[in-house]
Amino acid sequence: MTIDHQDFRPALIRLLPDLRAFARFLSRDPAAADDLVQDTLLRALRNEEQWQPGTSLKAWTFSILRNAWFENRRRAAAQKRALDRVTVEEGMPAGQEHRMEMMGLARAMSHLPRDQQEALVLVGALGFSSEDAARVAGVQVGTLKTRVSRARRALASRYDASGQPDAPDAPSAK
Repeated sequence: MTIDHQDFRPALIRLLPDLRAFARFLSRDPAAADDLVQDTLLRALRNEEQWQPGTSLKAWTFSILRNAWFENRRRAAAQKRALDRVTVEEGMPAGQEHRMEMMGLARAMSHLPRDQQEALVLVGALGFSSEDAARVAGVQVGTLKTRVSRARRALASRYDASGQPDAPDAPSAK
């Protein structure tokens, strides 16, 4: 069966069931197979001018699919190697608990004036010296230290001795 460039896209559509079957064979995962077929179709459409009329479109697209599968496997292996090199600290708190604490802190900080928020983030979170933080904020060192002090005092007053907020924030009406 010989097709020309004008019949390229309809012929590509007719190949979808075969492409999907081959992708499922390679990936053994229906969702990954669908992603692989989509990637194959995008590559085929982008490189349509490279296909030679009179040659097998099926063989050409299957080659694209197979090469994409190998590329994805190499990429996944490289990502796994990179993740394996990352050490997990054993002393880290559980992710959800840590996230809830951060959300509480963000909520409490949202009640601070913007200049105090900025000063506290620069010094407390990002570790800037008072001098460097003052330079970033464009204020005198004494002004920055005052902002940090006021922000810390305001946050401390919002929390009781257990580290929990004194009173929960009321939901905001929008």
